Amino acid sequence: MRRGRWALALCLTLTLTLTVTACSGDDDEKTTLRVLAGPDLAVLEPLLDELRDETGVELDMDYRADADTGDDLVPGTGTGKGGGGHDLAWLSTDRSFRLRHKDTAQRLLRTPTMLSPVVVGLRPDVARELRAKSREGRLSWADIADAAATGTVRFGMADPRQTGSGLAALVGVATAAAGTGGALRENDVSCDRLRGFRSGQKLTADSTRDLLDDFVDHPGTANALITYESDLLALNSGGRLKEKLEIVRPQDGMVLADFPLLLLDPDDPGRRAAYDKVVEWLQRDSVQEKIMRTALRRPVSPSVRRDGQLRAPVGNALFFPDQLAVVERLLDDYGDPRRRVPDQVIFLLDFSGSMRGERMKALREAFADLSGADSSATGKFARFYQGERLTVVRFGGRVLEEKTVTVGGQKDLTTLADLVARGGYGDATAVWTALDHGYRTASTVVADDPERAVSIVLMTDGENNSGIAYEEFVRRYEARAAETRAAVHTYPVHFGEADAGALRRAATKTGGRMVDARGSSLSEAFKEIRGCR
Repeated sequence: MRRGRWALALCLTLTLTLTVTACSGDDDEKTTLRVLAGPDLAVLEPLLDELRDETGVELDMDYRADADTGDDLVPGTGTGKGGGGHDLAWLSTDRSFRLRHKDTAQRLLRTPTMLSPVVVGLRPDVARELRAKSREGRLSWADIADAAATGTVRFGMADPRQTGSGLAALVGVATAAAGTGGALRENDVSCDRLRGFRSGQKLTADSTRDLLDDFVDHPGTANALITYESDLLALNSGGRLKEKLEIVRPQDGMVLADFPLLLLDPDDPGRRAAYDKVVEWLQRDSVQEKIMRTALRRPVSPSVRRDGQLRAPVGNALFFPDQLAVVERLLDDYGDPRRRVPDQVIFLLDFSGSMRGERMKALREAFADLSGADSSATGKFARFYQGERLTVVRFGGRVLEEKTVTVGGQKDLTTLADLVARGGYGDATAVWTALDHGYRTASTVVADDPERAVSIVLMTDGENNSGIAYEEFVRRYEARAAETRAAVHTYPVHFGEADAGALRRAATKTGGRMVDARGSSLSEAFKEIRGCR
């Protein structure tokens, strides 16, 4: 009798267990989705168990570096998934992927899950110094670039070729430097506007986590960090710093990361249903609040009240370029952050008699502006920077003087100003003799230091009437080493009564371009050209 009652109880227990299991979705209704995830998503691990328990969908996270995620989002043959066998992708940003694989990206389902702008973290003493110099105490990317050029700001930033945060930071700076208010175009990318900024980068890494570790482990190397707002908030609250960084949200705009969740095969009804469950769960206000407190990122839902510093306004959200060629040119121009050799510019300056008076005054003002006197946004982006090597060649009917200065501080800029202010005019204009001399100097630099970028800026207000002819210059130029001809370009500044046709031919011959200063100022022409194609 007891055995019968025991058997009946066992049957009832098993029946009840099977019923609860089926209703809770733990067996047949459970779905596992394999997720290609950026490393910035690892912070959400504590919430994934809740997601599984409440939706029946388990996310199997496969963390990859940002640079390794692009091609894996392209569907593979016969799998119906991404090339790496993933069902979903969850990244800090998919902007680069969308530019590189437009057709694939258009068919994927995409849902933003949280927000974080790329901002600047400054040590308090540096922040105070910069705010004291700025209007109303508000800082811009131009202020950061200016301070980087003088050596005041030494920053860490993840490699833009490898990380979403680094690329977003670079796009933000370049967009602010262009000053158009819109998405970057190819002709907006100009190396002269980023030289001063990039000279301040002292730390880099292939991931944000490694960057933060290096910043903490080498406190004397950098005094600023450029990365996601959430990274800086986490670093400040983590007890790893002796003093917290002051978070600066540049007033000229920031690029926002929206951490999209992507469904890689929208045509699969099972995966689509599971994706919809995950999206619905992530968009709940209660979950958005948990994400905000766990990951320190801004909710995508406008109805969720922001906590603490996340209440600070983002301001102007900068556009990401809509053309792949723009991004590739920007990355190529910025180069490898680990191999940063300052450039050398050789200025060939006309000191013939016609330059006396107002023209010479304009030339001196141009050099003063490049030395920091110009407080405009474009002036801050285009100024001379720490480590830059500047060679000034004064010429008239012959080469009058040559001097090279490596910028290390105000003393060197004063030396440069004195050189330009010095008298000693020539009685003729030997344009092509001066240019040939410039290439002789450049050839020595290229041979001695192949990693250093060298360019020539030629400024004259008159036609050649002394020294060698243009044809002789060309003959000598073509006889120079191929390395020099490939690396060193001439950028003439057309001023006064100079022969525009001859200067344009010289620019074309050497791979540079001419800037006409007659409709503007020498200062604007020099800021525009600075050895940039």
